[in-house]
Amino acid sequence: MDAATGSAPVLGAVDYAVFGGMLLVSAAIGVYYGFFARSSGADAYLVGGRSMSTIPVSLSLIASFISGITLLGMATESYLYGVQYSYICLAVLLSGVVSAFAFLPVFHDLGITSAYETSWIPIVVYVPAIAFNQVTGVNMHIVSSVVCLVCIFYTCVGGLRAVVWTDAVQTLVMFGGVVLVVVKGTLDVGGFGVVWSRNVDSGRIEPPLLDWNPTARLSLASVLVGGTVHLMAIASVDQMMMQRYLSLPTLARARLALCVFTVGVMSLVLLSTYSGLLIFARYYDCDPLTTKMASAKDQLLPLLVVDSLGGLPGLPGLFVASVFSAALSSMSTALNSTSAVVLEDFFKTFFPSRRLSERQTDLLMKAVVVVMGAVCTGLVFAVERLGASVLQITISFASITTGPILALFTAGMFLPWVNTMGALAGGLGGAGLMSWLILGAQAYQASGDIRFATKPFSTEGCLYEFDRANNGSVAVPADYRSSWVWPVFAVSHVWYTALGWLLALAVSLAVSAASGGWGSSRAHWPQPRLLSPLVRRWLPAGPPHRDYKVVELRIVQAKEDKGTTNHVE
Repeated sequence: MDAATGSAPVLGAVDYAVFGGMLLVSAAIGVYYGFFARSSGADAYLVGGRSMSTIPVSLSLIASFISGITLLGMATESYLYGVQYSYICLAVLLSGVVSAFAFLPVFHDLGITSAYETSWIPIVVYVPAIAFNQVTGVNMHIVSSVVCLVCIFYTCVGGLRAVVWTDAVQTLVMFGGVVLVVVKGTLDVGGFGVVWSRNVDSGRIEPPLLDWNPTARLSLASVLVGGTVHLMAIASVDQMMMQRYLSLPTLARARLALCVFTVGVMSLVLLSTYSGLLIFARYYDCDPLTTKMASAKDQLLPLLVVDSLGGLPGLPGLFVASVFSAALSSMSTALNSTSAVVLEDFFKTFFPSRRLSERQTDLLMKAVVVVMGAVCTGLVFAVERLGASVLQITISFASITTGPILALFTAGMFLPWVNTMGALAGGLGGAGLMSWLILGAQAYQASGDIRFATKPFSTEGCLYEFDRANNGSVAVPADYRSSWVWPVFAVSHVWYTALGWLLALAVSLAVSAASGGWGSSRAHWPQPRLLSPLVRRWLPAGPPHRDYKVVELRIVQAKEDKGTTNHVE
């Protein structure tokens, strides 16, 4: 950063070459799997023929979960509010255990392709565009459109195999970029001791807050309980995650991939949290948000990058590539998953008698990728109008559906007395109530009627001139809520998924009881394989008689006298 002008350096030719190289490699992988190592059929396109290797799938899981939202949003979180959110690592561990033993066995036993899907791609793409804009000055909509086109291309032509292997490469780039920034930035400020002491003095490093008040923005209770439920909804029933687990041939390999994923996510969360502490250690006496050096909260980490790595050709480009790698992996996974949902959950459900040829199926899946990719690219323009930090925005809006959807799977796998009417009412009712709560809370926060306390900032050491008359500290000394705002709108965003889950379950149980779902005879109990292994032992004795039509695709090895052939059962 130029101390005289307060301007940040831009990327050089080598940096653009590094960034462009990442995009070319991603496109090349799509070309390879789309034209040279092509496998035909929907099963190959959507789940890699259920024969993928564990390591690339593990890396793909990490890449699908860790987007630029985490890399930049977690850094912003610890810079503004301290390390309370980093205790989410405990929730990552707990949710992984629940997923491995309660949910994953059901999906693998059924051999299905689709679980469900939600869309958050515009935010995922918008975040790295912010980083690129900060280090180059290039309009974020131009770069986001170019990157989205590359992603749509390799996802469309290469299917899941291309997505998984580009994810694997992008995960390595992502880790490399973050570690590079952490190491170089720490050396620049004088070592780890300086980072630690400056953050301790400002109150950013602190033990977990022991507070059960749901309006506390972050506490051990909200992170541990609310965070675990939120992550369960992602790690246990999210379509993007399940599709990767189901691409592995056995449940044991899927669980191993889940273990690697859990360790990888915890590592990146801690690295991203430390990045935020490093940002404060660098700018502890000259807050770039107050001086408008960073025009948006989530441009803080890119600002640190150009400060620390600006004199080293190629390294700023590697960081930008790492952030975009996180975005590309998440976007490609979501697009591939959406094509699975459209084919399995919509087309085959509403047009059961319509038999598509292999070519027609291929065209349908690719058309979904192109159309959804174009829509999400357009929605990036709307994301920049949201005011809160991107991490909080993502958790908040995702929770409109994550809680109710988790409730549907919970009812289906754990509560066999919930009937169809109850499940439908619970899902819709939960989503409606959470929409009212979350949209209302976001509106109040945007208007300033709800504010959460930040850690302190300073501009006493700034060596460059800035407009002090039109700039004020972004620090909020204490939590604030206008007297006319209901307390429910001040509930921490980390509780949203858990709240939506409980509301949807309550509605499901109540409607089921009112419509005759309670005390059903043994003939109404579901087949054991549709329930979690944790509750199968409690089923009544004797074979169930409920007539379920389960759409499944199972590859069976039929050994014949002249060899082994594959056929679909």
